[in-house]
Amino acid sequence: MLVGYGRVSTTNQSLDIQHETLLAAGCEKVFSEKLSGRSTTDRDQLNDALDFVREGDTFVVTRLDRLARSVGDLHRIIERLTEKKVAFRCLNQSGVDTDTSTGRLMLSILGAVAAFENDIRRERQLEGIEKAKLAGKYRGRPASIDTERVKALKETGMGAAQIAKAMNIGRASVYRALAA
Repeated sequence: MLVGYGRVSTTNQSLDIQHETLLAAGCEKVFSEKLSGRSTTDRDQLNDALDFVREGDTFVVTRLDRLARSVGDLHRIIERLTEKKVAFRCLNQSGVDTDTSTGRLMLSILGAVAAFENDIRRERQLEGIEKAKLAGKYRGRPASIDTERVKALKETGMGAAQIAKAMNIGRASVYRALAA
């Protein structure tokens, strides 16, 4: 049995193309989710798919980055499949399947390249943040709200809008702080 897995990172992205591609490839069952790929531990559909597959099945994805973002995660997933005697195939990176030694080699190489690209992307992001900080255009994550101060200001008779302005936060944050 061919078992497919699809994933997109955000809820505003569509799984339709991956789903259609997996069905066109002959997958009888497709697991999919809208969730970041940085970690495999919190991806319920991936874990359900890995639990579902049985000896002789083939686990199919459209692209490696839909399955794992690090070489370590990729190898752990492939090892889990191998222990269950389940083959692995990646549709858009031809030659990536665990049925052949060449396919296993390609899988390792592409996994390493994907990890490298992820590291470069992260470095560029950090460089951009640093540049923005130097230019005074980056404030970073706002400090957590001092709920005690919000409550103290409320006791003085200030309204939510006044508290929000005084603390440079949104009114909704004031209401959340008061409810805490």
